[in-house]
Amino acid sequence: MALLDIVKAGDPVLKQVAQPIEKVDSKLRKLMDNMAETMYKADGVGLAAPQVGQSIRMVVIDVGDENGLLTLVNPVITHKEGSVTDSEGCLSVPNVFGDVERAEKVTVEFLNRWGKKKRLTADGLLARCIQHELDHLEGCLFIDIAKSIRQGDKK
Repeated sequence: MALLDIVKAGDPVLKQVAQPIEKVDSKLRKLMDNMAETMYKADGVGLAAPQVGQSIRMVVIDVGDENGLLTLVNPVITHKEGSVTDSEGCLSVPNVFGDVERAEKVTVEFLNRWGKKKRLTADGLLARCIQHELDHLEGCLFIDIAKSIRQGDKK
């Protein structure tokens, strides 16, 4: 595996709508593994392919719960419920935090690392992370939708 460079706010790839993935193969799984390693090394809980310069619809997430490492290929949120505002940060916007309103609970459909169709319903941090990472696939950063932004500390 290899560490990838995380692109920062201002890079045009972060403003593009990512392209659907046509085939889950060994080359894509290698990118998944490299993205996961990069996310863990950076102490993140999620990383979208555009954040490593790849404008494709894939994210890796691990919020430290029973789901472990999740890889979502061509993810689509099919249901949202409730609303909650909380603090977020982003590996592409270092040392900046903001309060973002998100759905409290989401259902997402996606292909897993083996190309199998899956559905997951999530709440709490996992729901927030899914929404944050899927925003990256639409060219949206959390700073674009935050109610307030601050430097340097999460709270």
